[in-house]
Amino acid sequence: MDGNQGPKMAPAATGGVAVTDAARPLAAVRPSAEGASLIAEIRALEDRKSALSARQARLAVDFDLLQRREQAETGMPAAELGAGVAAQLALARRESPARGGRLLGLAKALVTEMPHTLAALDTGQLNEWRATLLVRETACLSAADRAAVDADLAPDTGTFDGTGDRGLIAAARAAAYRRDPRSVTQRAGHAATERHVSLRPAPDTMCYLTALLPVAAGVAVHTALTRHADTLRATGDPRTRGQLMADTLVERTTGTPGGITGIEIQLVMTDRTLFQGDSEPARLPGYGIIPAGHARALIHTTDPHTGTTTTGNGTGTGMDGTGGDNGATAGDQALTVWLRRLYTAPGTGDLTAMDSRARLFPPGLRRFVHLRDDTCRTPYCDAPIRHLDHIIPWHHGGTTDQNNGAGLCEACNHTKETPGWNAQPRPGPRHTLHITTPTGHTYQSKAPPLPGTRVSGTAPDQPVAPNRHHHHRELRHRAKILVRARQHARLAA
Repeated sequence: MDGNQGPKMAPAATGGVAVTDAARPLAAVRPSAEGASLIAEIRALEDRKSALSARQARLAVDFDLLQRREQAETGMPAAELGAGVAAQLALARRESPARGGRLLGLAKALVTEMPHTLAALDTGQLNEWRATLLVRETACLSAADRAAVDADLAPDTGTFDGTGDRGLIAAARAAAYRRDPRSVTQRAGHAATERHVSLRPAPDTMCYLTALLPVAAGVAVHTALTRHADTLRATGDPRTRGQLMADTLVERTTGTPGGITGIEIQLVMTDRTLFQGDSEPARLPGYGIIPAGHARALIHTTDPHTGTTTTGNGTGTGMDGTGGDNGATAGDQALTVWLRRLYTAPGTGDLTAMDSRARLFPPGLRRFVHLRDDTCRTPYCDAPIRHLDHIIPWHHGGTTDQNNGAGLCEACNHTKETPGWNAQPRPGPRHTLHITTPTGHTYQSKAPPLPGTRVSGTAPDQPVAPNRHHHHRELRHRAKILVRARQHARLAA
């Protein structure tokens, strides 16, 4: 044999099959029949999910038509036909009412105007999200133009196989612009009217403050923050660029270095968390759950300029403890935090009950219901509370008290007044709302658990065991604060 001979043959295996050295890596990665069957089943299930989404769309349109017909027979004005349909669909799909409205709009567009996209969804060539993208990008078109774009793209023929979401959006936008450039341009101009600022929680007691702005304004804001951060970095500021940009945004928006001035913070916590170093977390309305240590730090606030300690005052275990400036000097007012500490009953986690003989909810009771419910009480709806509703209407004998009060968003409050809807308070360990829809389906909404709510499986009066290590650390921290305060008091004397 010469030097050009092929790869050496390995000794024959028991079955008499010889394997070359070059073939060994290929044999190692050859897929097994079991793995192939698992992938095939996953793909089949994905196709089935898409087909079920198409079926849900058709059923949603049929239900909408049925409800409109029944409402028209009862004499409902034509402008109000269809009220409550999206909310019923949302409850059936365990979605928020806002999401239910979008799903109903998607269903109508697919069934009545985009048959090719619906067929692609039915056969698994598109999933529900990608079908939503096509509907969204053609929303500014007339029904005829949308149907024409649907035929041009022909998603049911596999047009978008292997195409990512961005490619699909680009194709839909281009097709829509070719059909009706004026409507697409007007849509872009209208988008500026939807500018807004929103807040949502982030891990580790942080949050996302998001602004939807026109592109020129957004770029200008970002550029200004970047330049200011670079200038401070050049002068030796040890903070990172991101930290400087965030701090500058807060300072320029609020007008104070710390960003907190004249603000009342509602803090719901147990007495064990406040006084005993317990690890039971607290709740900050408008944000959510925060760690016990962070809650105590909010109450025992040390002024970064003077080193003095500011502690919100309040009642022991009542509801209405309000903290103030506590005699802080004029120079300390910029960082004053007003705290309203609300304590929950041991074991049950209930707030103190309140009632009123008035038709409208008085301020204290309004605050109570807001804190108890946190967000809209409609199941699966987490929109902010805009209306305080009498569950049993006032004109039907409903009382103005915490048991007959519920916090609702504006849309859900209007939906509740639609004929066929009914709500009743129900007894339970937490405030419970029993909702009946026009079709007779029932749903329950329980107020979110407050700090101190009994953990399942524990005795009613048995508190959650505190973390000893954390407790000792908190005691040491408090001792340091007291020593520092005494030192400043002696210096001031």
